[in-house]
Amino acid sequence: MNRLTLTLLAAFAVIALTDARAAEKPLKVYILVGQSNMQGHAQVRTFEHLAMSPRSAAMLKDLQTADSTPRVCEHVWISSIGNDGTENEKHGQLTVGYGAAGGNESKIGPELTFGITMQKLVDQPILLIKTAWGGKSINTDFRPPSAGPYEFNEQQLENFKKQSVNVDEARRQKAEATGHYYRLMLAHVRKVLSDPKRVCPDYDEQAGYELAGFVWFQGWNDMVDQGTYPTRDQPGGYDKYSEVMAHFIRDVRRDLQAPKLPFVIGVLGVGGPVEKYGPEEQRYRSVHSEFRKAMAAPASMPEFKGNVAAVLTENYWDPQLSELATRWGKVQGRSRELSRNKDLSREEREKQLEAFKGELFTPEELDIYQKGTSNAAYHYLGSAWILGQIGKAFAEAVYEL
Repeated sequence: MNRLTLTLLAAFAVIALTDARAAEKPLKVYILVGQSNMQGHAQVRTFEHLAMSPRSAAMLKDLQTADSTPRVCEHVWISSIGNDGTENEKHGQLTVGYGAAGGNESKIGPELTFGITMQKLVDQPILLIKTAWGGKSINTDFRPPSAGPYEFNEQQLENFKKQSVNVDEARRQKAEATGHYYRLMLAHVRKVLSDPKRVCPDYDEQAGYELAGFVWFQGWNDMVDQGTYPTRDQPGGYDKYSEVMAHFIRDVRRDLQAPKLPFVIGVLGVGGPVEKYGPEEQRYRSVHSEFRKAMAAPASMPEFKGNVAAVLTENYWDPQLSELATRWGKVQGRSRELSRNKDLSREEREKQLEAFKGELFTPEELDIYQKGTSNAAYHYLGSAWILGQIGKAFAEAVYEL
């Protein structure tokens, strides 16, 4: 056998070994759970906003192809329920359209840039399992088993008495609701993992799968629940949230048999850093600040050191879009005011409204606002730029863990 033949055989052996090793890599599974902001309310049209600034143009290249069509990830698959508020499943290769349902345009949540970023970080096939329903709490809806039953506090019981509410019936209804979405989440995760190939056709059964991370992005319904958290604007007012969140982490790991599952808490950050709140936001400052501390608290607990992290989503708030949205609120107010003036014709009302817009916005500012937002502030303005940064940060945090 001559030297050339030996060299070629050696080269083929290396190639074969490399292919075999690639095939042996397990499917990386990441679980994304939460309420409406995990669903995602950023319409695809807000991608246009990304092209308007050099700081966001790089993200746009990841989200769409050269001909401006939404990118489809070749090696990232997703199974998602809760998009439309039900248990209806949507699955396939990761692309746009796995955000909240409703309206005529596809939406995205953090899942898109999470998957895109994770694909860059790990050289393995990826499966995302997303369960998210809008308007849900951890104190009741996602309450984990080890947290025990929800107990009404004295103030709630006193209010029931004043309102002639049947306490036994209230307790029955609360018990029925408690943990319902925790169980739905687990059931869907188990269903997908019982047959990964159904969602991910390239799944290698011999290589198997690895539970590689869990991301929790929730909070609004607990933050505004003054009944459950009667001293919410005071230090420690949301301590119960931290306690239940710690139980949630423990129970998820136990129920999925993954004792060290990397866990990321997406800390609610609507409005941006509280230190930068303007005069109109000061009334929310103490509540927002205390709640964010409570959300992040489990990441500092000794038992979770090194395997639980908190991502402060306030760092990805867009102050320019927020300020423009505040101005647009004034336009809406003027529109309502003009609509009540029956002495004006429709043409006169429209003329006055356009003049008012011109006083508040330059053409460039109005263009930025209209292209950059597609929902309310509590949904991160429906901004692909904001939710895109958040998804990327979640992926990087899971990877670091």
